[in-house]
This record gives sequence, C-alpha cells and structure tokens, in this order.
Amino acid sequence: MSQNPSTQNPAPYQSKHKIRVVTAASLFDGHDAAINIMRRIIQASGCEVIHLGHNRSVKEVVECAIQEDVQAIAMTSYQGGHVEYLKYMVDLLEERGCGHIRVFAGGGGVILPEEIEELHQHGVARVYSPDDGREMGLQGMINDLVEKSDFATGNQAAANIPSTSDHREIGRLISAAENFPEDNSSIIETIRKAAETSKTPVLGITGTGGAGKSSLVDELVRRFLLDFEDKSIAIISVDPSKRKTGGALLGDRIRMNAINNARVYMRSLATRQSNLALSPHVQEAVNIVKAAGFDLVILETSGIGQSDTEIEEHSDVSMYVMTPEYGAATQLEKIDMLDFANIIAINKFDKRGALDALRDVQKQFQRNHQRFEEPTETMPVYGTIASQFNDPGTNELYRNLINLVNAKTEIDLTTNFESSEEMSEKIYIIPPKRTRYLAEIAENNRSYDEWVNEQAAQAQKVQSVTETIALLDNDNAAKTSVTALLENTELKLDRENSKLLENWDAEKQQYLDDVFVYKVRDKEIKVETHSRSLSDQPIPKISVPTYSGWGDRLKWKLQENYPGQFPYTAGVFPFKREGEDPTRMFAGEGGPERTNRRFHYVSKGMPAARLSTAFDSVTLYGDDPDYRPDIYGKIGNSGVSICCLDDAKKLYSGFRLTKPTTSVSMTINGPAPILVGFFMNAAIDQECEIYIKENGLEAEVKKKIQAIYDAKGLPVPTYQGEIPEGNDGLGLMLLGVTGEQVLPMDVYQQIKFDTIQKVRGTVQADILKEDQAQNTCIFSTEFALRLMGDVQEYFIDKNVRNFYSVSISGYHIAEAGANPISQLAFTLANGFTFVEYYLARGMDINKFAPNFSFFFSNGVDPEYAVIGRVARRIWAKAMKHKYKANSRAQMLKYHIQTSGRSLHAQEIDFNDIRTTLQALYAIYDNCNSLHTNAYDEAITTPTEASVRRAMAIQLIINRELGLNKNQNPLQGSFIIEELTDLVEEAVLMEFERISERGGVLGAMETMYQRSKIQEESMHYEMLKHTGEYPIIGVNTFLSSEGSPTVIPSEVIRSTKEERVYQIEMLERLHNAYAEEITEQTKAIQDAALHNKNIFEVLMEATKYCSLGQISQTLYQVGGQYRRNM
Repeated sequence: MSQNPSTQNPAPYQSKHKIRVVTAASLFDGHDAAINIMRRIIQASGCEVIHLGHNRSVKEVVECAIQEDVQAIAMTSYQGGHVEYLKYMVDLLEERGCGHIRVFAGGGGVILPEEIEELHQHGVARVYSPDDGREMGLQGMINDLVEKSDFATGNQAAANIPSTSDHREIGRLISAAENFPEDNSSIIETIRKAAETSKTPVLGITGTGGAGKSSLVDELVRRFLLDFEDKSIAIISVDPSKRKTGGALLGDRIRMNAINNARVYMRSLATRQSNLALSPHVQEAVNIVKAAGFDLVILETSGIGQSDTEIEEHSDVSMYVMTPEYGAATQLEKIDMLDFANIIAINKFDKRGALDALRDVQKQFQRNHQRFEEPTETMPVYGTIASQFNDPGTNELYRNLINLVNAKTEIDLTTNFESSEEMSEKIYIIPPKRTRYLAEIAENNRSYDEWVNEQAAQAQKVQSVTETIALLDNDNAAKTSVTALLENTELKLDRENSKLLENWDAEKQQYLDDVFVYKVRDKEIKVETHSRSLSDQPIPKISVPTYSGWGDRLKWKLQENYPGQFPYTAGVFPFKREGEDPTRMFAGEGGPERTNRRFHYVSKGMPAARLSTAFDSVTLYGDDPDYRPDIYGKIGNSGVSICCLDDAKKLYSGFRLTKPTTSVSMTINGPAPILVGFFMNAAIDQECEIYIKENGLEAEVKKKIQAIYDAKGLPVPTYQGEIPEGNDGLGLMLLGVTGEQVLPMDVYQQIKFDTIQKVRGTVQADILKEDQAQNTCIFSTEFALRLMGDVQEYFIDKNVRNFYSVSISGYHIAEAGANPISQLAFTLANGFTFVEYYLARGMDINKFAPNFSFFFSNGVDPEYAVIGRVARRIWAKAMKHKYKANSRAQMLKYHIQTSGRSLHAQEIDFNDIRTTLQALYAIYDNCNSLHTNAYDEAITTPTEASVRRAMAIQLIINRELGLNKNQNPLQGSFIIEELTDLVEEAVLMEFERISERGGVLGAMETMYQRSKIQEESMHYEMLKHTGEYPIIGVNTFLSSEGSPTVIPSEVIRSTKEERVYQIEMLERLHNAYAEEITEQTKAIQDAALHNKNIFEVLMEATKYCSLGQISQTLYQVGGQYRRNM
C-alpha cells in the first residue's frame, strides 16, 4: 500500500530587499489558525509582517497595505466568497495606483481548482491549494511567496510634499527614507525644513511590553476623532526586529479599531537594529507626516525595558504607559521615563494593588520633578482600563493629555470632550472574591468522591456485620455484642444512603416489571420496559446492576445510578422519548426560502421537526447584505442569509414553532440576542396568524396590510419561489408587518405572553468560547456578556422555560484543535463562569440553569466514549453540593455534532465510516440530540443526497442496531468506568490550572485557552503529517492514485438572484420603516446607557430594524471586539 510522501523542508529563501507583508483572514472569517502559522513562518523568513488578524474587509487590508507600503498581502479565506473578495482586492489596489502589490491566498479545499485558475487570470499572484501544501510544504510555499515579492519599495517616491489624504505617497516617502535615503536626500531635506516650521505636536508614547499601549492609543485616537471632526492624526508605531532573522512582527494594528478612518494615517516601522526601542528612520517618518499637515502625530515605541528615554528627542509631549505590576516601590526609581515623561498612564488599573501603584507613582513623579509644593494627588498620573468601553479613567487621561499638548505647544486643540473625573473602576463580570470558583468546584467534587468511598466502605461493613448476626443462630452473647457493633456501624452510614440500600430491590424490580411509571412536570408517563428481538428474546431498555455487595451497590447509586437520577452519569431522563429520535439536522444555504425548502426535505416523514440553522458569515458577524463585493460574495454561502424579521418568518414557515414536536437550534454567537428577537417575533406572528384564521379575520387583515404598503408606495413582501411540499404557508400572512399592527393590542400581548413560554429550542450565544476558539465576537467581551445576561433575565421574567438562552459550546473549541479533555474542561469551565456571572447579577440558579444547554464534538479518541457521562457527573455534583441547586438545574443536557475535523478531503467516502462510529459513541452515551455530518462537507456544502446518507447513519443505529434497543449499554463496562474516572480527574486538574490564572476570564486575558488549543492542534497536525497518527486514506492505506484531494462534482453556492433579492428586500424594509428604525435605535442606546434590559428593547427593535442597523447601534454604546495577536 502506498504511503504519504514526506514533504521536503527547504531552508528559508534569502531575500535581496527588506520585504513587508500584510497578513489577515478575510471578511466575516474567524479561521485565523492557518494565517497565524503562515505569518510566523513569513516573519522567521526575514520579512516584516503587519498582522491584521481575522475578519478584515478588502478596504481595511488595501488601506493598510498602501499606508505600510508593502510588497505583498497574504490572505486566508475559509468562509466562501473568496472569488469576489480577492478580485475586489486586486481591482482596488489597481484603482489606488498600487497594482504592484502582490496578492497571495489560501483556503484549503474551499477554493476550487477552477476558481484558483480564474483568480490567477485576474491578477492574484498565487492561490495555494491543499495539494500545493503537500508537495511544497509550509516553508516551500512561503519561499515562493517571498521570492515573488522580492523587489524594492521607496525607489519611486514623489518629489513633492504630499497632502494628508495622499496615503500612498506618504507611505512611499517613508520607504524612501528607510531604503534609499541617499537617492532621495533632496526631498528628505525639503521635508525636514517644512517639518521644522510645522506646529504639529508630536505625542511620544512608550512603556513596557504588555502594558496595553496599542489598546490605549486606539482609545485615544477614537476620542480624538469624536472630539475634533475636522482634524487628522498620524501614528508612527515602532516594533523591534529579530536579531537572528531580521524579521519583525508589527502587531500594533491588530489591536486598533479606530484607525479605519480617512482622517487617520498609520505606519509601522521595524527598528532594523537590536536592543533599541526606535528605528533610525523614525525622525524622517515623523517629519514626513508633520510636513504633510497632520494635526497631531503619535509616536509609539516598542517597550524594551526601563530605559525608553530616546523617544524624548522626537516628541513635544511624552507619555509613559505602565501597569500596577512593577514590583516593589523602589523599582520606580530605576525607570528613566518617570524623570522625563510629562504624563503617566497606569493601564490595566483593574489589577491588584492599582490604588497603591497610583499613590506610589504620583509620589515618585513628584520627587523626580521637584514638585513638592503641589499636592501629590494633582500629579499627572492616571489610572486607565483601556480594554473597558468608555472607561472614565481613559476619558480623564485624554482630556488632560490634550490640555497638556495645548499648554506645551503653539497648537490650538480646544477639547470639548466631557469627562466625569471618576477613577477607572473595573466592571467585574465575576466578583474578585469569587475568582477561585473552579478550584472550589474541584475541591467540592473530590470531597464528594471521598465521602462516597467512605460511605461505600461503611455500607460493606454494615452488610458484613448483618450477615455475621444471621450466622450466629443461638449464640445470644455473641449476638448481643455483634448487634451493638452493628448499631455503631450503622450510625456512621448516612440516613439517605441507608434508604437507598433498603429500596435497592424494590427499585430494581420497577425496571424488571413490564411497565415503568414516572412523572415529568406532574405528568404521569408509562413506559414498557422491554422490547422483543427477532429471536423473541426480551431486550431490557434499562439493564439493571447485579451487585450483591452493599458497598458496590451504594457506590453505584452515588456515582452511576439509573438514568434520570443524580448524578445523571447515565443520562438525565429515565427513558428516551418514544417517537422522537435525537436527530437534529443542520441546514443553511442561500436565502431563507432555499433553507426552508431544505428543512422541509430533512423533516419529511419525521415524527418531530428538530431544525438546526447554519447562518452565512455576513449574519454571523452581525452585518447586512450589500453589493460591496467582499460582502456580496458571502451572502448565503456556507449558511443562510438572515437579516430581518421577514427572513426569520420565511425560514421557519410551515413549522408551527409552538408545537411540542418542533424545536429550533440557531448556531450564532456575536449577534445572537438580535436573532433570538427575530425568532421570537416570528413565532408570535405565527400564532397571531392562527388567531386571525380561527376568528375569520383573514380578508380584513390582508386589506389592512395592503393599505399599509399602498401608503408607503411599496409592494407587500412575499415568499420567493414555490412553497415546498409539507409547508402549509404558516408564518407568511404577516410578512412586512407584525401582529400588533393588525390586531387589538390586548389580544396581541396575550398571544405574545403565551407564545414565548411554549417555543422550544436553543441559541448558541456562547461568547466565551468565541474569544477562546472561533472568533465570531463582534462586541466587547464585557458588553457581549451583559447582553447574554439580559436575555436570560428576560427569560426568567417572562417564564420562558423551553428555549435555552445559551448552548455552551465545546464543538468549536474541538474544531480549533483542542483534544477531548481540553474541549470538555474549557466548556464546563465556561458553563460555571456563566453560573457565577448570573448569580452575581442576582438571578436565581434554579430559574436560569435549566435554560442552559451544552454542545460537544465527538471524535474517535477513546475519551469521546465518556464525554457526556463525565460532563453530566461533574455538573450535577457541583450544582447539587456547591450551588445547592434543585434537580432540574443539576441536569446537564447536551447536543453532539460529529467531528468536522475528522472529515478529510481525501477518500471522502471513508468519512461516513468515521461519522458512524462517532454517532454510535454519542447515542450509547445518551446525548440529547445529535447531528451527523455529511461525508462531503470537507469539500463543499452538503448535497441532498449526502444529507440523506448522514441521516441514515442515525436512523440505522436507532431503528436497526439491536444493542441500541437498550438505553444504558455503557453501564457496567470496566473500561468505561475507568475512562470516566480518568477523564473526570483530568478535567478537575484543568479547572485548577484555569483557577490559578484568575478563572476563565483571567485565563482569557493571557490567552491561556487559545494557546493550549493551538499547541494541541499543532501536536495533532505533526503526528498526522509524520504518519505516527494513522488516518486511513490520508496518510496510510492510500489508493493507487495516492488518494488526492477530491474535487466536488456538485458545488452549492448562493445564486445571483438570491443575493440581489436579499439586498433589495432589505432596502425596501429600510424605506418602509425609516421613522420606526430611528425611534428604535434611540431606544436601544437609551437602554444600554441607563442600564435597562437591552433584550427587552431588542424584542421591539427586531420588528423594524435590520441586523446590521442594530449591531452598529450597539457598537456605539457597548464597544467593538478588539482582536488579539
């Protein structure tokens, strides 16, 4: 059998010129693992890399490339729309006079060979395919990129001083000063003289590495742009070069959100020399932007230690940025910049000891500057938390900084910026005294396990003594003595445990009887306990233990137990629901109508409609469809386009959302509260429609709707195309309006009240795992968590019990590369973080915990066989014994999706075999719902045929597989019990590691989870690459052709008609409800600023506003997500 050839590992290409490269992942694309690996290799090959991170528009990347005067742009694109995106990038570069900048890209199997050819024809320098990667290796691909980009920059600089808006010429002049100073000495001298006469102030900012300088600069720039609507600002940012390779990571831009503005120019410089904080050409760069006429220049240097005073020579006002974590107060005497800086910012003011640091630094500043006659507290030292939106300390710093610039220079920058003179105070998600919660859970669960072992040993003694008494017959003296021993031993056995042992036989008999009776929410349920095989053998639904030892019995009851009983190791319900398989199928493509048709296809003949919705990347990032090519290409690709209430109505039309057999799952995170608003209103309007039909109001209502749209001069919205088989049209009558516009308000309010209590389903909405793994964060983390809390609070207030407000997700953690133990540990830790946050907000655990659900991936590793059992057991023990929650809150319910990572683009037919094994793990472990991936998802959006095969996997296991007629097949297995204990302990140890870092949020600050996921991903990739980890049809057991990457015969993409319709429909919505939209966006801002429940307002706003409009409004009051390196 042929083996995978080992890829050669060439030496890095030695370039003739200094090469600068912009690296990023495309718009609405959070897959940044590949570009992170690539930018590291590019940097190690001696290039200066300006890394922008994920989710970058063409305009942002091109503007950056022009300002930075780079030779190349390296992009990854895994979310579709790559043809439009990359063509638009080439066209925009040409339009801006920068067609010389080379564009490189990769996107795994997502970019098809014919698309690669089309992009090459259009002017993209190279798109690397998976087969290129196999043949060339990583370094080989990077060498190709670097060699193709090995040409000079700065040798075509203009002979005149450019204006502030001419970013291309400014960039070229800075490159000329860096690369060809002699050839351009004349223009450089002209610029120097112009700069000398310029009054533009230069603000120098320096400080230690990791002090948050870039974030602070971003916040200062944001305030400057708001404060001065006609002023421009230039930023020169310096980062160190690597001594060994000459490469440099110019990473400041990744942290900056405010610079994407026509009034801002930013240039990143590498020092190109070691052990210095500044580039030798920094003065020329400052001169160029001063001469160009910018109103303020910020010079930011790399922090290389305690001596950064070189910046003084280049700035009018200097600021030193530090953190409270500088050590003992005597360390302050060693910091040179405290002698020279005009103003000090103590950033990360939420750290321990911040107030002491403020006092110490003020005193040191007072001593250094001999200002003893002034009160210490008036020294220009400010505590800031730049990571916190609208931080009062940063406001105060900005106002004083502008005043200081005015006082020290001749410039007139009169600030109108209001600040409250409040000190920075961290808005804590988890109160500081609760940061050890994960360590406490580990202690709690281990002490429970110790107690179980002690009690089991005691129970065994009680049995031994009891049996001894029975053997003594007539020996009364011995009997008396042993009976006393029995009484003494029984006292050490917990009373509840004694009852468990007394009831053992009676309880066991219930499962052996023909019918088992139990209650759910006061409803009596009768279940037949056995089925019969073709051989006419009775197959038990629940297999009972055969232990005779009381110690074994008690330990089993306390650690395993029957399904539906604490600690729920075997499952949270006594029996599986009859007539409803756990099948939940994922669909999402094109517009809402196409996905609606797919939903009806996958639900045909099924007793229950369990719909799982995949959204396109435009929706996932909270934006609206648009004709702009980098957005246009992504509309309806890799998911469904949903941007308003009408879309949600069409998407779920024909499914009555209040039926107990209908359940909807929405895989969306950043803008999740907005999508929940669309969903809830769609369900409410469905019920309004049913009321209208039941009361004979159809004709009257249709006349009202027509009148509303006639008055607006617009057509009434409709469902596009044929309504599919099985869709009775429910949900389409009120397109373009809501129930309250056509029904009396009291009727509407009663329908709303009843509906939201009945709808079943879940929204993912897990913002913690987004920051750790998947990157569809759009709002600042604190604000995103506040929105999640507002949704849950609303659910409690309105008694929403059947819709889960969050699906705490490990799936995307696993997809990013985590092993099963890290996936489970990080996911449960995130779940307990939500518990602590909601408790801190004053919510009742017994009211919010039942609204939690979980979502895991299932691979083929041994630990996946027990992932559900361990999760349920850890959750139940902590909820019962630590949080004192009731039984409903102790039940961990979870969805499984088979591993996307184990779907390979080679030998794709083998993928179904892996998926079948993973589904078997999940079903045997009693997951609450399951999605089986289609075998062709590695290369395309699944076809109807491949989806049918994926569903058949579950149906064959559920309907045909004999052993699965039993509902607890894992109980009693030695290996399963051993694995359960091993994985449980491994998870508790991970809890302790996270706890040492300040809990989940503290660990996220240092990117602990993200780093661990990347390390585990690299470990897997290395073993896969070398063949040490065998993957059939990928690195071993290859076909005679070498198992090449499979090209799909059918590729699912959204059509031009679908995209155009989505954009036009959206424009009509904006025109139809312009007044209401203005009113609702003001209401959202008011709720956010005055600490009201934002979701309550979103329930109204989602009736009229589009997704993008609401997102933009929330950015203004809650802040945008700031990317990390």
